[in-house]
Amino acid sequence: MNDKLQEYRNKIDGIDLKILKLLNERAETAVKIGELKNSASKTVYVPSREVEVINNLLKSNSGPLEKEDILNIYKEIMSVCRAKEEKIKVSYLGPEATFSHQAALRQFGSKAEFISLPRFEDVVYEVEKSRADFAVVPIENSNEGAVSTTLDLLVDTKLNVINEINMRVSPCLLSNARMENIKIVYSHQQPLAQCSSWLHKHLPNAKISSVGSTAEAAKLAAKNENSAAVASEIAAKIYNLNILAKSIEDSRDNWTRFFVLGKNKALRTGNDKTTIIFSIKDKVSALHDILSVFSKNKINLTKIESRPTKKKAWQYLFFLDFVGHADDKKVREVLEEVEKDCVFLKVLGSYPKAD
Repeated sequence: MNDKLQEYRNKIDGIDLKILKLLNERAETAVKIGELKNSASKTVYVPSREVEVINNLLKSNSGPLEKEDILNIYKEIMSVCRAKEEKIKVSYLGPEATFSHQAALRQFGSKAEFISLPRFEDVVYEVEKSRADFAVVPIENSNEGAVSTTLDLLVDTKLNVINEINMRVSPCLLSNARMENIKIVYSHQQPLAQCSSWLHKHLPNAKISSVGSTAEAAKLAAKNENSAAVASEIAAKIYNLNILAKSIEDSRDNWTRFFVLGKNKALRTGNDKTTIIFSIKDKVSALHDILSVFSKNKINLTKIESRPTKKKAWQYLFFLDFVGHADDKKVREVLEEVEKDCVFLKVLGSYPKAD
């Protein structure tokens, strides 16, 4: 057995040396690509190209590595190689260890520079003022619906939606107290809503306190005796808390969708989505007529959301997601037709469709 084990270990050592050589070759090539991009003033983060790389790998993968394994490995490889081209800065709603932070890490890898900011407005403003290259903001949760603050910010910003991230959210109960001694539970309002039945069942006498973020909740739980936080596993490590219970969400199918915002537009991949915002003329069947244009042209609508304009009572803005890219000929023609019946129409962005 020992001889066979050593044989396999020697084989792994040889494979690792080959992998190391190829990784260095990849990094050297990335440096050359970065030089070309810099001379042409092009961004180093190109979602369409990264999607192409991942899809090519997945098509060629014969196992035993699974899809998620490939994604995790290559997201980090691309992050390291991207940093060889240029260090990019990514803003997110902080503090550290929020779900927005996790989404940013998942998309950009550990080699990006992450900027934690206290308000959604600050996250977007940081990119608008070129102090960050990209922003990661939550747009909706599968159980709790749209994030209204993000929708409102998208109305006025000149940034484009260039990518989307779908991340399964699995909150934990964190505390350094025993379960029976917990008197108060802190968290952001959305995770509290997502875990309300669990909390009512297991901590019926604890006070529930809504705070600005899950990371702030973890900070408070670490500081205050007999308190707990609903937050992520990474928050437990950062704030030195015990995980009393994992996956405490009421629905196991609990996902949050995030947008990546940037100044440039995303190129077509052939598997894209587009998000627009519009307001309609005050006439009978105006919204029906607009939606019918998409139906007539067989463009699949994936989401519609309304928000008050905040300018006049009972006037609304409509956010619409559909399959396709704004540069597709059919989509261009549809948007031109739709705009005729709108008071206002803005393409927020076209971006690669997340799984």
